Amino acid sequence: MAKPEFQLLFLLLLLPWQVQTRLIISDPYHDLVSDGIIHDVHHNQPHLLHLNRPSSSSSSSCEQTYGFLPCTTTVLGNLFLMLVYGYLMFVAAKLLSTGGDILLQLVGPGIVGGLFLPILGSLPDALLILVSGLSGSRETAQHHVLIGMGLLAGSTIMLLTLLWGSCVVVGKCDLSEDSTSLDSQDTKRCSLTGSGVTTEPSTCHAARIMVISVIPLVIVQLPNVFKSSSGEHVAVLVSLVVSIALLLSYCLYEVFEPRIQERRLLKYAEQKLVVSGILKHVKRDALGRLLTQDGKPNIPVIEKRFQKLDLDCDGYISHSELTALLVGINFEDIDLDTNDAVERVMEDFDASGDVKISKEEFIEGLSKWLNVAISSVSQPKPFSSKFVDDFHKVTKEELNKLIAERDKTGESHVWCKAVTLLLLGTVLAAVFADPLVDAVNNFSSATSIPSFFISFIAMPLATNSSEAVSTIIFASRKEQKTTSVAFAEIYGSVTMNNTLCLSVFFALIYFRHLTWDFSAEVMIILIVCIVMGLFASFSTTFQLWTCFVAFLLYPFSVVLVYVLDYCFGWS
Repeated sequence: MAKPEFQLLFLLLLLPWQVQTRLIISDPYHDLVSDGIIHDVHHNQPHLLHLNRPSSSSSSSCEQTYGFLPCTTTVLGNLFLMLVYGYLMFVAAKLLSTGGDILLQLVGPGIVGGLFLPILGSLPDALLILVSGLSGSRETAQHHVLIGMGLLAGSTIMLLTLLWGSCVVVGKCDLSEDSTSLDSQDTKRCSLTGSGVTTEPSTCHAARIMVISVIPLVIVQLPNVFKSSSGEHVAVLVSLVVSIALLLSYCLYEVFEPRIQERRLLKYAEQKLVVSGILKHVKRDALGRLLTQDGKPNIPVIEKRFQKLDLDCDGYISHSELTALLVGINFEDIDLDTNDAVERVMEDFDASGDVKISKEEFIEGLSKWLNVAISSVSQPKPFSSKFVDDFHKVTKEELNKLIAERDKTGESHVWCKAVTLLLLGTVLAAVFADPLVDAVNNFSSATSIPSFFISFIAMPLATNSSEAVSTIIFASRKEQKTTSVAFAEIYGSVTMNNTLCLSVFFALIYFRHLTWDFSAEVMIILIVCIVMGLFASFSTTFQLWTCFVAFLLYPFSVVLVYVLDYCFGWS
C-alpha cells in the first residue's frame, strides 16, 4: 500500500487536468450505489450496483459481549467459543467447589456448611439462568430465557440419570441375603441382582426433600391445566414465593442436620482410626480369630466378644457400655472427643435407632468394619490377624497426612486460599456466563438447532462436571457411608436447582413480564424427579439393574420434550 504522502501527491497531480467522473448516488434503503449512468429514461434512475457489504441484520446477529470479546456467525466458530467459555465455567465451578471444601474444613458444618456452601455450588447455574433473561429487550429475553430453562432441566436430569446410574456402577458391592451391600466386597462383578449399593436411611430423607422441592413447578402449571391464561402471572409469583420459602427451609435443615457435611471433614478420617482401634482391641481380647480361613467374619468369635462387652447381660450394648469400651482404648494418636466418637460408632451399629446395639446389629456392624479393613490394606491375608494391625497403620498414616496438610501452611494462609478460590470462582462465573449464553444462541442460529437442546445437553457438562467427578470418587470407595454421601449430594444438588435456580428463573419471568411457555420442559423435570425421588425415598438398596433405568430416562427426556413441543405444539 502506498504511503499517505504519495497518495496526496497523486491527487495533486490530477487537479490541473480535466477529469470526467460519474456521480455516485447511494440508496439509503438498499445496499446499492449508482454507477452514474442513467439507463432508465422513464424514471431517470441511475443503474445501481451491489457493494456486497454485510447487511445490518447479519451484523447485529453477532454482537461482541462487553464490546471486546470475540463473536462469530459460523458454526465452527461458535462451537469453539462454546468450548472455551464452557471450560472457563467448569474452572469456575471447580474453584468454588475446592474453596468450599477448604472452608468447610476450617469452620465445620453449620451455618456456613448448610447455608453458604450449597448456594455456592449452584452459583454457576444460577448466574447462567440470570443472564439468559436479563439481556436485551423483552423479546430478546423471551428467546434467551429458553437457554436458562434448558440448563435447569438438563442439569437436573443429568444428575438424576447419568450421574445417579454411574454411582451405582462404580459403587456396587456384593449384596448379602438380606439385600444389604457388603462394604468393599465386589466379587459378583456384573450380577444385575447380586450386586448393588446400599445407602444410609438419612439419604432417603434427602430424596423426599427433593420430591417436595418440585411443588413450585406444579403450581406454575395450574393455569395451563385449567386453561386460565389470566392467572399465569399470579401463578408465577406464587411459585416464586414458594420456591424461596423452600430454599430457606432446606438451608435451615442443612444447618441443623449436618451429617452429610461431616462426612467430608477430617472427622471421617478420625472415625476410621477409631474403627481400627476398636478392631485392634477386639482382636486382642477375642477368644479366637475374627476371620475364618477363607476370610469371612467368624460369627461365633464375634458373638463371644459381644457377650464380654454386654456388662449387664441384658442382650444389648448400651451407650454407657460403649463409652467404657472407648475409654479403655488408648487413642494416643488423636485428641479424641469420647462422646462424639460414641455417637458415631452407635450410628454405625444401631440400625434400629433405639440407642442400643443388639447382638445381630453388633455382628453385622463388626462384619462391615472387617470388610473395610481387608480392602484397605495392600495384598491382605484374611486368614491371618495381621491385617488388623496393617489397617490401623494405614488409617493412622492417612490421618497424619491430612493433619500435616492442614497445618503445613498455617490456618491464616488456608483462610486466604479459601477466600481467594471462592472469589475467583465467583468472578469467573459472573464474567463468562453472558458470553456462554451468547455463544449458545449464535450456535443455535447458525445450525438451526433449538437453543433449548444445546443448553440441555452441553451446558450442564460445564457447570456440573466438577461436582460429578467428586461424587463418583465418593461412590468408588465402595462403602455405605461414602456411597450415602454421593447420593445425598445428587439429591441436594437437584433440590438446589428446584429452589435457588428456579427462584431466579421465576423472578426473571415475573419482573420482566415474560410469557410462561415451558410446559414440556417442566413435564420432564417433574417426571424424572418424582420417579427417581420416590424410588429413592422408600429404598436404601439399589441393585445393579437399576442403573439402566436411570440411564434410559435421559434419552427418554430428550425425546419427550421434542415430541411435546414439535409434535403436539405445547410450546
